[in-house]
Amino acid sequence: MNTSLTIPQNQPLTQTDRLNWLRLIRSRRVGPATFFRLLSEHGTAEKSLDALPQIARDAGVKDYASFSHKAAYDEFTNGTAMGLQLICYADPTYPEILRHIPDPPPVLWVMGDLELVKRPAIAVVGARNASSLGTRMTRKIVSDLGQAGFTIVSGLACGIDAAAHKAALKTGTIAVQAGGVDVVYPRENAALHDDIASKGLRLSENPLGLIPQARHFPQRNRIIAGLAQATLVVEGAIRSGSLITARDASDLGRDVMAVPGSPMDPRAAGCNALIRDGATLVRSAQDVIDSIARPEPQPRAQPKQPRLPLTPPDQVATKILSLLGPTAVAEDSLIRDVGLPAAQITPHLTTLELEGKIQRHPGGMLALAG
Repeated sequence: MNTSLTIPQNQPLTQTDRLNWLRLIRSRRVGPATFFRLLSEHGTAEKSLDALPQIARDAGVKDYASFSHKAAYDEFTNGTAMGLQLICYADPTYPEILRHIPDPPPVLWVMGDLELVKRPAIAVVGARNASSLGTRMTRKIVSDLGQAGFTIVSGLACGIDAAAHKAALKTGTIAVQAGGVDVVYPRENAALHDDIASKGLRLSENPLGLIPQARHFPQRNRIIAGLAQATLVVEGAIRSGSLITARDASDLGRDVMAVPGSPMDPRAAGCNALIRDGATLVRSAQDVIDSIARPEPQPRAQPKQPRLPLTPPDQVATKILSLLGPTAVAEDSLIRDVGLPAAQITPHLTTLELEGKIQRHPGGMLALAG
């Protein structure tokens, strides 16, 4: 998320405000980055909704309709009837650590103990087809971390995720779901799904009833990494969601850790590669605790950018498109390459996204659409 934007937080929201936040984030082609940009430019979700159809028309999108009030009202009332709570970024109960990630979720549906987000947390992720040794190792490390006062965050998948959640039920666990928070996925974890609701916390940024698809898991992974001080991988192939979570944690400047494994086991290949590339080698919970106890380096002050002359809008859009390709790049890098102030570039990004010419990816990444 561009830190130059003015984002509201710790402000009381009325039910009307919450419905408007739901309407805006559920509107077509409005992701977290566009949501916050619209909110910053127009002041409120209601005014952003009023402006959105004209923005779409200016971008050449015909017959654009925002998410309806009735649909938002139905989602809100159905969620509250199920005992769920809608947490908005502006709420004081929103997880503080999550505010500092790129493109934080504007809204979260939660069920369970919200106090868990206030405690230090470690994300534990790994292979779905976990080995017996990997499962035992996970249970031992997680149990010891829980006794040391850490909340365990994971993705409610089979294998390592499930082992981590089960081992942390007594001490505190948070499950970040890729689909709707009311959707049991995978079905094998139905009992665990209920246990976490009563003893831990489940949360999701996605609409109620949403069955997760492949594209939803990288989005979920950024929240897993964002809720934790460090991410520990216990078994994970080279190309796996676990390594995406580890990369998200690294991009956030959080600690990345891995349990080493046999070079002959493909489930250990990702962990061994992480260690080779600088991740902390973990043999026990104490290794995790010792690693995160290190003092954090102080960030260097960023020099002020000189004020540059305005550039015609069509030239800015053309420049943005010429610099993008099918491989996603960081928004901050794109802004530097364009060579103009962020305030002059970000409105064009919103327009190009609504036109369907560019696509946002988790972690503040941008690419040409299609």
